[in-house]
Amino acid sequence: MHLTADIAESKAFVEAQITVKPTIGIILGSGLGPFADTLENAVRIPYNDIPHFASSSAVGHANELVIGTLGGKTVVAMKGRFHYYEGVSLDQVTFPVRLMKALGIEKLIITNACGAVNTGFAPGDLMLITDHLNLTANNPLIGPNNPDLGVRFLDVSEVYSKNLRGIAKAVAAEQGVTMREGVYAWWTGPVYETPAEIRMIRTLGADAVGMSTVPEALVARHAGIETLGISCLTNMACGILDQPLSHDEVIETAERVKSTFLKLVTGIISRF
Repeated sequence: MHLTADIAESKAFVEAQITVKPTIGIILGSGLGPFADTLENAVRIPYNDIPHFASSSAVGHANELVIGTLGGKTVVAMKGRFHYYEGVSLDQVTFPVRLMKALGIEKLIITNACGAVNTGFAPGDLMLITDHLNLTANNPLIGPNNPDLGVRFLDVSEVYSKNLRGIAKAVAAEQGVTMREGVYAWWTGPVYETPAEIRMIRTLGADAVGMSTVPEALVARHAGIETLGISCLTNMACGILDQPLSHDEVIETAERVKSTFLKLVTGIISRF
C-alpha cells in the first residue's frame, strides 16, 4: 500500500463527484447509520467504488460515504466502518480518516455501539469517550512513518478533544440528555469478552468495551484532526447480567436511542 499515492487517488475520485469542501467528518457505528440520511443535498458514494477502500461485512453497516450539508456545514459521513476483526489491515481500517483529512476535515466525530463495563451505566446510555485502553497489542502507526502525514512519535495525552467534549456536554444538558463519560477499551473481536476478561478490563479502568474506534482515533490524532468520541452503550458487558450477548441486541438498542442520538449529534455539529 503506497499510502500517499493511494490517498491522492481516492481524494481525486471523491472530489470529482462533489462541489463542496467538507470540514466535518463522522464515522457511524452499528445501527447509527441513519444520521447520514439527515444530510441535505447528499452525494452517496459506495465504498466499493472508491479506490483503495475496503467494505464492511458487519450487520448495520451500509458501506456508503455520504457527503452533504447540515445546518450550513458540509459533512462527510461514513455510513458503516471497517473492523480489524473482519480481516482487513489497520491501514485499511484507518484509510478513510486519511482520506477525510485530505478532503479538508478539521473535526471528526467517531461513534460506536459497545458494551458497558461500568455497572453504573445502562443499555441505551450515551458515553463521551475521555480516553482509551488499547488491549489489542497492535497500533495503526506501526511501520514506516511519512512525516507529511504526521510525526513519528505521537503525543496521545489528549486523543479526544476536551474542547469538543465541552461542547457535547453543553448540548446534551440543553437537550436533557444524560451523557456519561468514561474510558473506552478496544478489543479485537469478533468474539465478545469472557466474564473474566470483563473483570480484568474493569480493573484496568475502562467503562466500556468495543471492537472499533481506537485505531481511527489514533490516526485522526496523527493527522491533526480534532476528535470527539461518542459510544452508544447497547448492552451490559459479559458476566454483568446472567444472559448471553447477541449482535441483535446491539442493533435493537441503537434503534431505540436513534432519535436521541440524531438530535444530539445535529446539535453538536451546529456548534462546530
